[in-house]
Formats: sequence, C-alpha cells, structure tokens
Amino acid sequence: MTALLSALTGDPEIEDLLSDEAQLGAMLAFERALAEASADCGFVPAEAASAIVAATENFAPDWAELAAGMARDGVVVPALVKQLKAAVPEEHRPALHKGATSQDVIDTALMLQVAKVLGVYETRLSSLLAALEELAHLHGDTTLMAHTRMQVALPTTWGAKLASWGEPLQRHLRAIAGMRRSLLVIQLGGPVGDRGSFEGFGDAIAAGTAKRLDLGLATPWQAQRDPIAALGNWLALIAGTLGKIGADVALLAQNEVAAVTLEGGGGSSAMAHKSNPVNAEVLVALARQVAGLAGTLNQALVHENERSGAAWTLEWLTLPQMLVSTGASLRLAQKLVEQIRVV
Repeated sequence: MTALLSALTGDPEIEDLLSDEAQLGAMLAFERALAEASADCGFVPAEAASAIVAATENFAPDWAELAAGMARDGVVVPALVKQLKAAVPEEHRPALHKGATSQDVIDTALMLQVAKVLGVYETRLSSLLAALEELAHLHGDTTLMAHTRMQVALPTTWGAKLASWGEPLQRHLRAIAGMRRSLLVIQLGGPVGDRGSFEGFGDAIAAGTAKRLDLGLATPWQAQRDPIAALGNWLALIAGTLGKIGADVALLAQNEVAAVTLEGGGGSSAMAHKSNPVNAEVLVALARQVAGLAGTLNQALVHENERSGAAWTLEWLTLPQMLVSTGASLRLAQKLVEQIRVV
C-alpha cells in the first residue's frame, strides 16, 4: 500500500502490531518460553535455558540475512535460529529450538500478535458503541423516513436506525471473549505435529510455554486452520457491519434526502459546494475488500497432509491485510459517527 492510500485506508497502530519487528519480538518470546518450559521438565539443562533467554533478550538481527533466508526457505525461522545460535555459547546451542519446528514459532507468534490486535479492536468497538449511544440519547425520538428497497417506506425513528447499527457491533464485541479461548492458543507440535520430537515431554513443555506466553493450551493444530478461517470470517462481519453504516450514511446525506449533514466532509477540486461522505464511502470499500479476502483466506483450509507451504503462504498474504483493513474500518466508523449531524 502506498503512503497516500494508507492515509485513507490504512491503520498505523494495527500495522505496527503486525510489523516485522513485532513478529520478531513475538518469535523471540516463544523461544524464551520454550527454553524455560523445557528446562522445567528436564528436557534441556537449566544453564542452557538461561543462556538462550539472555541471547534472545539482547538479540540484534541481521535483517538482510533474515530476508535472504525467507526467500530461500519460504519461512524466516531457519535463518533466525541460525543467527540466534551464533549468540548462544556453543555448549548450549543444541538446546535452542529443541524439538520445535518453524510452524510452532510462526503460528504461536501470530497468536501473540493477534491478541494485541484484539485488544485494540475491543477498545474501538466499545468507543464506537458509546458514540452511537450518545447519538441515540440526543436524537433517538427524532422521526426519520425509512426506506425499503431504496424507496420511501414509512416513518421510523433515529432510535430504531441506530439500534440496527449497534446491535451487530455488540455481538461482534461479545465474540471476542470466545475467540480468546478458542483462537489464542499455543501451537507446539514439532516437525510433523505429534510432539514426538519432545521425547515424552511435549505436553508438559506445551503447558509451560503457554503459561509463560499467557496463551491457551491446545493440541497441535498446524494443519487445522479453521480457527484462522473463523477469525477471517469474524473480521468480514465487523467490516461488513461498518460498511452497512457507511452505505446508510452516504444515502442519508444525499442532498435530495438531507436527513443528515456531515461536519468536515471531503472537498472537490471542481465544485466548492460539495461535502463528500468520504469516511462513509471508504467503509463500504473496506467492507467489500475484507469480504473478498475472507473467501481467499478460507481457501487456506485446504492444508495438505501435516503442513502446506502453499496454504500457509496464502494466510500470510491475506490475514494481515484483513486485520489492518478491519482496524481502519473501526477507526473511520468512529470518525463518521462523530461527523453526523441529524437534520
């Protein structure tokens, strides 16, 4: 996305949470937690775990080499582990990443990043609902002409209109609690997803790692991508709900309808009298974009055997953009509601 387009449809806060630096921090957190949990049950020496923790806390990556490794291996973890091992005393290097595989690192890091994104969404949904409640307090009894199938229908009230906007958002907000239990869980399966590489310590190491990372405990899910698809579908529901609000506001702000005016609408290079419903329009565009990407993300459910490089890469291409666009929708919806002036 270009800088200019990002100013319209981007979300710097969410983008920061999904940046390379944020992902690296989450991957290092996984390696620390894995080493400590492995030491707790005797899978690696305690001295080795301490050395690994120290190396991760003081790690300065060679980003060019990480990028080269990503291009070569299709995943950044082999290059990352190589760099980390160089920072660990030689006698402790065999304990680093012991039993784990690249997918354990990547998927668990993703869950740590998504946990932070959900926190931002929760705050923004709550703020948006509060803004709608304030509009309802001020104008809930005000009469508004309803339209069905784009035609004048019967009089209704702003209270009914605002309820139709807010009730789906309340459902989306309540869904976050369930997603924290079902989605934000550790991935630890080893090379083929059966924890066999942990020599009988796998379940104990998984429990210890999850506790240290404040994630839920789960059996290996590396080829079971339905939680990721469910996240994408939930994002599409949020963006779609906000797109409906945008479409309604754009129609209500038409000069011929004039049910609302928008304070601070967009200007025109040729027609000085115009106040374009920019935020409303972008909400519609983002809703359609996220809906389309949700369909693409669902194709990553076809995860061949115990790991799919193709399906996994498809997730990387799709999910981050959905997270950013949904964040942008929440950001712009707040602005739009604050712009509304009921006529």
